[in-house]
Amino acid sequence: MNGADRLCDTLLVNEVDVCFANPGTSEMHFVAALDRKPQMRCVLGLFEGVVTGAADGYARMADKPAATLLHCGPGMANALANMHNARRARTPMINVVGDHATYHLVHDAPLTSDIESLAAPMSHYVRRIATPEDVGPAIGEAYAAAMSLPGVTTVILPADCAWGSVEPANVRPTAVPAAKTVSAETVREVAAALRKHAARAALMMTGSSLREGPMAMAARICATTGCRMIGQMSNGRIERGAGRVALPKVPYPVDIALGQLKDIDLLVLVGAQVPVGFFAYPGKPGRLIHDGCIVTTLASPGDDLPGAIDALAGELGATKATPAFIAEPAAPDEGLPTGALDADKVCTIVATLLPENSIICDESVSSGRVFYQQCHRAPQHDYIQLTGGAIGEGIPLAIGAAVACPDRKVIGMQADGSGMYTVQGLWTQARENLDIVTVVFANRTYQILHGEMRAVGVNEFGRNAKLMLNLDEPALDWVMMAKGMGVEAARAETAEEFAALFKGALSRKGPFLIEAVI
Repeated sequence: MNGADRLCDTLLVNEVDVCFANPGTSEMHFVAALDRKPQMRCVLGLFEGVVTGAADGYARMADKPAATLLHCGPGMANALANMHNARRARTPMINVVGDHATYHLVHDAPLTSDIESLAAPMSHYVRRIATPEDVGPAIGEAYAAAMSLPGVTTVILPADCAWGSVEPANVRPTAVPAAKTVSAETVREVAAALRKHAARAALMMTGSSLREGPMAMAARICATTGCRMIGQMSNGRIERGAGRVALPKVPYPVDIALGQLKDIDLLVLVGAQVPVGFFAYPGKPGRLIHDGCIVTTLASPGDDLPGAIDALAGELGATKATPAFIAEPAAPDEGLPTGALDADKVCTIVATLLPENSIICDESVSSGRVFYQQCHRAPQHDYIQLTGGAIGEGIPLAIGAAVACPDRKVIGMQADGSGMYTVQGLWTQARENLDIVTVVFANRTYQILHGEMRAVGVNEFGRNAKLMLNLDEPALDWVMMAKGMGVEAARAETAEEFAALFKGALSRKGPFLIEAVI
């Protein structure tokens, strides 16, 4: 038995049984060990950003980490953007980064790099394995760290630690510290503040507080006190649809967000942070709450968020109240949009036809901005989205969600510009025959950047600006790209065509891409 075998055994005993991989030479002993472990599902990504994005989507839906296999520092550098998104979503992830043998580092071979420094900004736990016998403890610690915040962890595996011999051992599951219980004093203080500020207070929620049960309990608090509840601008996962809480989120446009939050005098953070603008703009504030707003924390990341909400409801006598803000089912369909296709019609059709228990992976960016609001009354579904603003996660997120939930339809709402960052993920969808419908908003621009230019006062675009912001010279052909990677695809230019294609894609298994020309 070698160190790579011990690594696999430690992952498997902790029920980490999926590895998203893009291996290289220094990881061949790890690959050989994975080949000896049929319990481990190995999923190849053709770019490291696909690997970490897929691990992010998997863990958001599976509530446990996947492992990734990355090749040395440059391979991990390719993976960093979606590690950043996973860090912002507080997703558990165990990155295994291969490196040169310990004694080979002195030679400064071409792939030698400072992996620790590269990993640290995107990981809350980083450890370099020292010996073959150190492999098991390092992976166990990484698992515990990934689950306890939760968050991204990175373990560096030198090649000689993978091939070196280890003594046989009875590998046991790693104990994970329980989430911290919020103190009774904190609960009493927050309850008193909510009673005082009532209708001018809001719960700002994220993380595990956005599952159906905790949101319903928070809605009982709102019904009892008159306060509001709002989701962060970007969240890892929200359980939504008819019969669940219709939770508004902080919107991306600064002026709209300021309007939403202007009357809040008390903001109670439940795993969340104070809402801020995505960027700074001349003459506009960075924080989206007014200067006199009182901010108090009920629970922080890593705390037991559902337990904190339950305790607060108990303190307020709200546990038996009828929840506020429950979404009613949508009225019977009175017909879908018709005529020339635009982004809002795409959103309306998807929201209207959304299957029960589906999973939405949203990287529609500007084109799908109305979609979230339209789905409050849709059949119950899970909503996962781009969290850290590093575009190129939509296609990989859908891969991970589909691997985690093979019995559920996954729908990717994908902007065309950001989709090109990780378009290789379509090949993985085809290879794994994943049940994903990808809807590409083909506006052939970086539309969000058009809006950002106007937000800083530039309304007339010259030749250079157009060259940097448009994708029309030549236009991207998503149908050909998808088919070239093994994914069946078709193009829609009218609402009728899009609705027919979407209905057809929902009725079948396997990956399908619709290029919605808007």
